[in-house]
Amino acid sequence: MAKILVTGGAGFIASAMASRLAHEGHTVVIVDNLLTGKKSNIPENIHFVHCDVNEFTDLSGVFYANGFDYVFHYAALVGVQRTLANPVKVLNDMDGIRNVLQLSKTTGVKRVYFASSSEVYGEPFEIPQNENTTPLNSRLPYAIVKNAGEAWLKAYEKEYGLEYTIFRFFNTYGPNQSDDFVISRFIRAAMLNEPIHIYGDGLQTRTFCYIDDNIEACYRVFANDLFVNDVVNIGSDEELTIATVALNIREACNSDSEILHLPALSEGDMSRRMPDIEKMISILGNKPRDLKTGLQLLINAVKQKGHVRN
Repeated sequence: MAKILVTGGAGFIASAMASRLAHEGHTVVIVDNLLTGKKSNIPENIHFVHCDVNEFTDLSGVFYANGFDYVFHYAALVGVQRTLANPVKVLNDMDGIRNVLQLSKTTGVKRVYFASSSEVYGEPFEIPQNENTTPLNSRLPYAIVKNAGEAWLKAYEKEYGLEYTIFRFFNTYGPNQSDDFVISRFIRAAMLNEPIHIYGDGLQTRTFCYIDDNIEACYRVFANDLFVNDVVNIGSDEELTIATVALNIREACNSDSEILHLPALSEGDMSRRMPDIEKMISILGNKPRDLKTGLQLLINAVKQKGHVRN
C-alpha cells in the first residue's frame, strides 16, 4: 500500500478521491486551506493538515514529514463567479503547482496526478473535445493556471523524470457539492420551490458526470498505472442545454419552481462543452451513467441527509 497526499482534500471531488484511496487501504494525508473546501467533507479516518499549498514553507514540512509515494494535486480556487471576481488569487495557484512539483521531485514522489479542467479548451474548435487535437485557447485566469500546470508537469517529466497523469475534469456533480455549481444550485432551488436562475438564454450546452463515475475512472487509472505521462478527459458525452437541465431537475424534484433568465455572464460561459471520452470508457468498460440516473441518486442523497434548508 502507498502513502498518498491529496491537496485540496476538503473539496468536493478531492475528498471523494481521498476517501476511495483510504478505503482501498492506502495511507492518505489531506492538506487544504479551507478557503473553498469544507472540513466536514474530510473522512474521519484520514489525517488532515491545515495548509496552503501556495506557501512553500508550510507545504515542505508536510512532504518531508511523510515521504509520499504519490500526490493527487486537486487544490485550486474554484467556482465560476469566485474565479472571475478574484483573478489574482486564481493566478497565485501557479505557486502551488510549482511547490508540489518541486517537493515531489526532491522527496522521491513516483507520480503526480493533476486535476486540470475542461476550461483549458476554451471555445470549442471541434466537438467532441479531444485530449490531443483540440487547441487550448482559453484566456481566463483559471484556464491559464490549469494550462500552465499541465505544461509544468510535462516539463518536470522531461527534465527530471517525474511521472504525471493529467485529469481534465468536465462538470462533475454529486452529494456534498457546494451551491456554487449548477446542478447543486438548481436542485436546491427546485426542492425549495424557489426560482431557478439561468445565465443568458440557457442554450449553452454542458455535460455532467456523476461523482462516482469520476472517482471510479480516476482510481482505476491510478491502481492500474494507466495513461502515465498522458491526459485523460473525465466527464460525460451526454450534451444538454442548461435550459434542458433546469427542466429535468424541476421534473425530478416534482417542483413548481419558476425558471428565470439572468443577464449572460460577461465572460467564461462557453457556448458548448462536450468531451471525447473514449479513454474514460476504456477505463470503465462502459459509458458513465446518464444525467437522469445521476440526478435521482443525488436527489435521494439530499433528501436522506436533509441538507436543503430555507
